[in-house]
Amino acid sequence: MSLLLDNQFIELPPDKSVDTKLFLEAVSHLPSFFDCLGSRVFSVIKSDINGNITKIRAVYLKDPAKYVTLQDIVEAEREAHAAEWPKVGATLALMWLKRGLRFIQILLQSLADGERDENNPNLIRVNVVKAYEQALKKYHGWIVQKIFNAALIAAPYRSNFLKALSKGEEVKEEDCLANVRQFLVNYTATVDAIYEMYTNLNAELDYTV
Repeated sequence: MSLLLDNQFIELPPDKSVDTKLFLEAVSHLPSFFDCLGSRVFSVIKSDINGNITKIRAVYLKDPAKYVTLQDIVEAEREAHAAEWPKVGATLALMWLKRGLRFIQILLQSLADGERDENNPNLIRVNVVKAYEQALKKYHGWIVQKIFNAALIAAPYRSNFLKALSKGEEVKEEDCLANVRQFLVNYTATVDAIYEMYTNLNAELDYTV
């Protein structure tokens, strides 16, 4: 069995709306992805993702009939918190959550595309570095960047990482990567849709932590 395929994201409808309930169900299984990376530093991203999922779920559960899609939540908070929005509530939580999701997406896509360090082909450092630099680095201050640079050096062996994604089973690399590609289809579409929503609603912020 595959850690990723056990909890796949659904295909989006033509309008690219993201169903809140189904999104929360699928995304709640992703924090365990960071256990596959080994380093304790990645537990910071894991904890951040868990915390943001909890915040979004808390808002959703207040009125599931009202918050059918993620956009319903973001637009409702824009109406309710005009002065503070978008740096408030589930809007802010989803803003950070999507960045963690993008990190996973870029890392997996890089692996699926066969990108590797030719001098160290069994390391995934080049894939993790690409994901961090494109998804998270610009939002981290100097101190946080230093912490993550240490984690990148400690990235696991490619074979160990793929085995962890396969829940410890011995699976051929190409079979594991085929599972990754299958997972990425709906997952990437969902992450892209959330980013597009934030752009369209002018809800993106670029401050660092």
